[in-house]
Amino acid sequence: MNDSPGWASPGPAASGDPDRGDGKPGGPDRATGAGEPPVNWSKEQPPGGGWTAPAGSGPTPPPGGSGPWGAGPGGPGWAPQPAAAKPGVIPLRPLGIGEILDGAVSTMRAHWRTVLGISLAVAVVTETISTVATGLWLTDQTGLAALENNPNPTPDEALDALGGFFTGAAVTGFVGLLGTIIATALLTVVVSRAVLGQPVTTGEAWHSGRPLLLRLLGLLLLVPLIVAGTVAAAMAPGLLLAWAGVDVAAALLVPLGALAGLGLAVWLAIRFSLAAPALMLERQGVLTSLRRSVKLVRGSWWRVFGIQLLTLALLFFVALVVEVPTSFAAVLLGGESAADWVTGDSTEASWPFLIVLGIGSVISSTITFPISAGVAALLYIDLRIRREALDLELGRAAGLPGYEGTDTGGGTGGTAQGG
Repeated sequence: MNDSPGWASPGPAASGDPDRGDGKPGGPDRATGAGEPPVNWSKEQPPGGGWTAPAGSGPTPPPGGSGPWGAGPGGPGWAPQPAAAKPGVIPLRPLGIGEILDGAVSTMRAHWRTVLGISLAVAVVTETISTVATGLWLTDQTGLAALENNPNPTPDEALDALGGFFTGAAVTGFVGLLGTIIATALLTVVVSRAVLGQPVTTGEAWHSGRPLLLRLLGLLLLVPLIVAGTVAAAMAPGLLLAWAGVDVAAALLVPLGALAGLGLAVWLAIRFSLAAPALMLERQGVLTSLRRSVKLVRGSWWRVFGIQLLTLALLFFVALVVEVPTSFAAVLLGGESAADWVTGDSTEASWPFLIVLGIGSVISSTITFPISAGVAALLYIDLRIRREALDLELGRAAGLPGYEGTDTGGGTGGTAQGG
């Protein structure tokens, strides 16, 4: 593995238990190093055993098991593992939830010029376009008011009344999606370099991420379509019964189908949640990235779900802290018309009101973009460390002493491609 941010796929794993790779139980525990390494894990480990740091990074236990290295879980002479090497923002070992979140924040601190520069630029462009679109189309609610006064509108009347609303929503949604794609791509590259303790400029991140933007766009369009199609398919039987006039059965099946579809949609969303970092760091196609995400999440669904849910709660809290004060300020600056627009009593909102709201969204997005992208990338790296001994590749890429001769072996062969 070289020092470029694009990591190649480790290759196909053998069938069987994903935590072992040879289809047999009893694989090693990455936390304890117990057991023999399976075929899809590295047969060579860093100097000192399963999860130790390179030579010179920690104390050596004295012979005979005396002192603090006395009898323990491994019997007389048992020694605790020295701390794992940490060339960048995370130690090269399986990570805890707190370490993943801390790694995302540490990336912001260590590379704040690049990270905040990318996030701020994307947020300013997207929010400027969204604010203009909102001011031109979404604040004019006369069409909606016309529909309220016309209980039986024709399709043409409904289209004319809602045309501005749908136009503005389409523009803001598309711009927001593009901003998310660009921020995710570039920030994932930055995180991959931060893990190795290497600097990266905005230009380098753009040069590495730009060729993959179209693939990432396809991925971020495909996953919601799959999730929405799952919910629609689950509700289809009840909706068909309702269309056929079987109201009693439809009233029962529609909510049950919606509930089942929602549960399946969440399940699929988590299984696909690491496809974006897999696409960026392995430089794979859309479908291959989806399969990689499914493979990595298999057996760890609840853990990934918990981390993603905690991250969403954190992002929501950050956005709340930033946007609530700016929303109050926007109402004060916008005057009575802004307050009336918020409550639905007015069909127009002033530009000062929309501009202050946009400023709050820029600040919020500048903070939340790096956290979201960082957690996803570090969760992907954590699962590859646990399953594919990626720590060896990272140690060699970071130039750590003692890792130069390590070989992942076993068919995984994780290497890096040029960005």
